[in-house]
Amino acid sequence: MSSHERPLSPHLQVYRPQFTSVLSILHRLTGVALAFGTIMLVYWLLAAAAGEARYDEARALVGSWFGRLVLFGWSFALFYHLLNGIRHLFWDAGLGFDLKRALITGWAVVIGSVALTAIAWCAGYALKGTM
Repeated sequence: MSSHERPLSPHLQVYRPQFTSVLSILHRLTGVALAFGTIMLVYWLLAAAAGEARYDEARALVGSWFGRLVLFGWSFALFYHLLNGIRHLFWDAGLGFDLKRALITGWAVVIGSVALTAIAWCAGYALKGTM
């Protein structure tokens, strides 16, 4: 027997990450990010209800570079979690489990999330210029 003790269960130090496992972890992280982003949304709504001064404070916070960065991340999390959730619905129906389809749909989720985030932000800036 070797003196090196092996872990009793699979561990991240033993297995190298696979694309599907990384997407699964990202799905969980985006779910947590959406929960925290909802707190920011509630803050903004409460500030709007509290009056003009509080709303201006919230607007300044959200309009800062940090606030926009958080909103950008939240919007990516929203689109990623949505698209990957749809992918999971197909899996629940027993479709797309083979490795080739899992890779194709995984990349489609990633590319679709980036594209939808970019489209949403470009549309937001375009609408901002028309108002």
